[in-house]
Amino acid sequence: MKLAGSRRLAGIAAIGAVAMTLAACGGGDDESTSTEDNEGSSEPEESPSEETSSETESDDAPTESDSDAPAAGGSDLGIDYSTLSGEINGSGASSQGNAMQAWRDNFATQATDLTVNYTQTGSGTGREQFVGGEVSFIGTDSLFEGDELAAAEERCGGAIAELPTYVSPIAVAFNLPGVETLNLTPETISYIFDGTITTWDDPDIADANPDAELPALPIIPVNRSDDSGTTENFTQWLVDSGSGWEYEAAEPWPISGTQSAEGTSGVVQLVEGTEGAITYADASQINDLGTAAVGLSDGSFVEYSAEAAAAIVDGSPAHETATDTILSVDLLRDGSIADAYPIVLISYHVACLTYEDEAEAANVQGFLAYIASAEGQEAAANFGVAPISDELRETVNGVIEQISAG
Repeated sequence: MKLAGSRRLAGIAAIGAVAMTLAACGGGDDESTSTEDNEGSSEPEESPSEETSSETESDDAPTESDSDAPAAGGSDLGIDYSTLSGEINGSGASSQGNAMQAWRDNFATQATDLTVNYTQTGSGTGREQFVGGEVSFIGTDSLFEGDELAAAEERCGGAIAELPTYVSPIAVAFNLPGVETLNLTPETISYIFDGTITTWDDPDIADANPDAELPALPIIPVNRSDDSGTTENFTQWLVDSGSGWEYEAAEPWPISGTQSAEGTSGVVQLVEGTEGAITYADASQINDLGTAAVGLSDGSFVEYSAEAAAAIVDGSPAHETATDTILSVDLLRDGSIADAYPIVLISYHVACLTYEDEAEAANVQGFLAYIASAEGQEAAANFGVAPISDELRETVNGVIEQISAG
């Protein structure tokens, strides 16, 4: 049912009122902006400083990688990790937090003389730090485009590598006692997050969930307070799904006066401590929160899973920014792919194709080769991340193989 515009406007005002009330009363241990993106990923040594924004993309590049079986202690590319040494710093997407920790821990057992640091600054800040030369590589949920891409290429003295090595569903997660799963259409989710629907027993929610016991509890939407690639991906889905969302897709949340927190861990912790709250977050980090099964264009509902997320990637074309080394994907988020979960995040790893320092080039190449390897993808899969396909891995390896000093 399409709701009248007057209801939508009234709802936006209601969000502000609820946010102010929650801030005054205190929602769990968090304030309206809470915790840093640094949770879940370690930053043992000096971590990169200021945030910045810039965006990244990637596309399937035609290069071939070695098909030989990797040597013991080595990568798909035949890199002997034990020969790497020194230290490299990375920063960026908090969505990768759990996977990045696993990658770093596992890689450290093979590259024993190399330290890899990663600070969860958020995608925008990570891109800014990459452009500024503060870090050797980044993770980002948003693509480098336009002036940001030009700035990144200037920093690198040439082409960049943008590699889609992390594929994960974005869960719509909520804290509603006694309710583990709800069917929610794109329109209903849109109206929840813009403040049109304000209570959990709203008819639009109840009609799609006839067996659920829905309380007359206020809905408290929680969004990211920082520039977030997860926000951009979520709002892009709201636009593409035909939900009636009236704002553009963007990294900063477009509605002011809302309840918000910094980083993936921040929004999850705030929702965990606030009954009636709902947010969007990388599914690998939502803990025990309830989740939505999302409506597709054929009227069915699909719960998130690694397999359902991978189906979107496999069915999507290359992005218009794609090149031989930028492997960006234009995700089909309109709900038209049967049984595919439509709210999906591809997080890219970005590096220079050429570094001035030979050790830095070798260390970045080695770490990215581990992430893209079958072993690295399996480590991420333990957190519900969808492993990239063998075909995509070959393409990614073909780009990683080109990273060098010069």
